[in-house]
Amino acid sequence: MKNTQNEAIKVINAPIQREWLSRRDLSIEYGLSISTLSKWAMTNKNLPFSKIGKYCKYRRSDVEKFLNDNIIEVVA
Repeated sequence: MKNTQNEAIKVINAPIQREWLSRRDLSIEYGLSISTLSKWAMTNKNLPFSKIGKYCKYRRSDVEKFLNDNIIEVVA
């Protein structure tokens, strides 16, 4: 019984990953500054976003794809 309770607590305390993220969310989760995200949006850096009024929202899967597509291999 105690093990079941512990599992339930883990599920309840797990962070919720939303599909759509604000610039602030991206800044916190991925370490990108809000100003960098704004500049990228103005210069079309291929990071897709949706604009709803004055708010910009980024789909998590688009952010992951953007990061994976921009990996730079360092050769020693």
